[in-house]
Amino acid sequence: MGSLSIWHWLIVLLIVALVFGTKKLRNIGGDLGGAVKGFKEGMREGDNPASPDQRELPRNGTVDVEAKDKTRSSDYR
Repeated sequence: MGSLSIWHWLIVLLIVALVFGTKKLRNIGGDLGGAVKGFKEGMREGDNPASPDQRELPRNGTVDVEAKDKTRSSDYR
C-alpha cells in the first residue's frame, strides 16, 4: 500500500466537504487565515520595540517592583 494518489485525496476532500459543509469550512479557513495574519503582525511588532510603552530590562537581569499591601480584605473580593 503506497502513498495516496490524487484520486484518494479528492475523495477525502469530498467526504470532508459533505460532512462539514462548505460554509463551515470557509469559516474555519477564514479564522485560520486571520490567526496567521495576527501572528505575523505580532512577530513584526516584536522586531520593532521602539514604542515608548515597552520597557527594557536592566542589564543585570533584575527588575525592581513594589509590593502591594495584601492586608486589605477589599482586594480579595
